[in-house]
Amino acid sequence: MNSSIFSNIARFFGLVFLQVLVLNNINFLGYINPYLYFLFILLYPFNSNRSLFLLLAFLLGISIDVFEDSGGIHAAACLVAAFVRPQFLRFSFGISYDHQTLRLSVTPFGARLSYVFLMVMVHHLILFSLEMFSLNHILLILKKTLFSGIFTIILVFLSLALFSKKYR
Repeated sequence: MNSSIFSNIARFFGLVFLQVLVLNNINFLGYINPYLYFLFILLYPFNSNRSLFLLLAFLLGISIDVFEDSGGIHAAACLVAAFVRPQFLRFSFGISYDHQTLRLSVTPFGARLSYVFLMVMVHHLILFSLEMFSLNHILLILKKTLFSGIFTIILVFLSLALFSKKYR
């Protein structure tokens, strides 16, 4: 239990610093920006206290907001994603999630892809909608959501492959 708590704390701070110091400086073509800090929400233990998870998702988002001076849009996007995560887990993994026997490293790739895709796209859609906050820019919101989402999903799977115990 203590190693799980320590690894989650290290993942939280490591991802925040990686996002703030490195990834926020990447901006391809004006609308492709990776948000790898979201990996914390994706990998947080599935059978943990939901209230604590929502609080940590808020703290993760507000930490990014403090460094980016973005007024709470990351906190809102993280909270929405953390709130809908159980529904996406149930949709992607079905009975494995219902019986709390889910381990992300041993699930089929299609189920993992649907879970990561849904979570990232919801997070990014909320994030960019709040950033633009205008329906006049709906095409730009959708373009940024799609391209940044695809780039984030690629980085998520690369980091899972690099840092997963399964591949060592």
